[in-house]
Order: sequence, then C-alpha cells, then structure tokens
Amino acid sequence: MRIETDPQQVAAADVYHLLKNLIIPRPIAWVSTVDQRGTPNLAPHSFFTVASANPPIVQFTSVGRKDTLRNIEQTGQFTICFASRHHVEEINASATEFEPGRSEFAEIALESEPGFRVKSPRVAGSPAALECELEQIIEVGDSFLVLGEVVHVAVDDNVCNDQQRPDAQLLNPVARLGGAQWCSIGDIMSIRRIPVEKWDEQRADAD
Repeated sequence: MRIETDPQQVAAADVYHLLKNLIIPRPIAWVSTVDQRGTPNLAPHSFFTVASANPPIVQFTSVGRKDTLRNIEQTGQFTICFASRHHVEEINASATEFEPGRSEFAEIALESEPGFRVKSPRVAGSPAALECELEQIIEVGDSFLVLGEVVHVAVDDNVCNDQQRPDAQLLNPVARLGGAQWCSIGDIMSIRRIPVEKWDEQRADAD
C-alpha cells in the first residue's frame, strides 16, 4: 500500500517537507557573500548540485528572498565552501535568521580567509572552496535558482588522494536529510558503468 499525494490538494508546506524527506541525502552549499558595504554573510543551502562541467557551473536554490540572494544580485559573486562533518555545528548556526548587516562569521566566531578571485571570503577551516561569478538567477515558484560559473577552486591537499584528487573519506562531508536530521558519509561502494558491448555480450551468453 502506498500513500498517494496530489500536491495541488495539500498545503505547500506539507509538499515542501515531503520532498525534503524523500530527496536525500542532499549536499550542502555553504555560501559566503558580501553586501555592498563589504559585510560578509554565510548561509547553508541544501538544494545544491552541478549544472554544467564545461563551462564549470554550479547551482543552488534560495527558498525565498534571503540575504545570500540579495548580496549576489548586488555583487555578482559568491563562494561555496565545502560542508564537512567537522563544521556541522557552525553550519547549523549559520542558518540562524540574523537581520541584514550581522555577519555570521562574527556571530559564530568563525575564521575567514580572503577569496582568490572574488570578494566573498572563504571559511578558513573548510577543506575546499568554489569561487563563483554569477551566471544567472532563475525565479522558480517561491524560490530562486542561482547559477554561478566556477572561476577558481581551492582544495586543501590534506583531503586529496595520491592522484591529487579530492577523496570522499578525507573530505568527510555532511548532508541534510528531512526535518532536523543530518548525516555524514557511510559505506562507499565502487561500481563501474557497464559498457554496452559487454552488456550485449553477457546477454548473448545468457541466451
């Protein structure tokens, strides 16, 4: 038996929570920006993924119009800091709805470092940062899809493997689930794609 839901027949908030409980785990974009006066802002956004590899474009969604979105509209820049398990308390604290002009970096005593290509600072202890220039903002329902071209990538060599690529275990990411639930990385499976030639060969052998 399934619980069938028509989004048009229930409250929008119920649909929102249903989606957040089903689309899991969600990586977190820990987004830093600055306002026109140069005051830094930091906030987590868990509707986040890659939009394009060439050119390198990432995307996150602002549910409603928030400081992060307003700052990006004003400056055209933002930085996505990697959300690791080590910073889970600070990530959660940075979601507090401070009024505009109050910096989350200052409020939660979080050390920052300057960006390389953009004015928005990095979280100093974050193992990686994607510095972005605004590509476009698309209004979708009650939300805003923010796309940014990655113009600089900084990765701590302590989280890279022997091939100098970021390693999932060393990065130790944290992700959002539904409600107030979070998760860290669990078992990692390595499963390669099956080439169509091998697939056809296996089917032929089975027949």
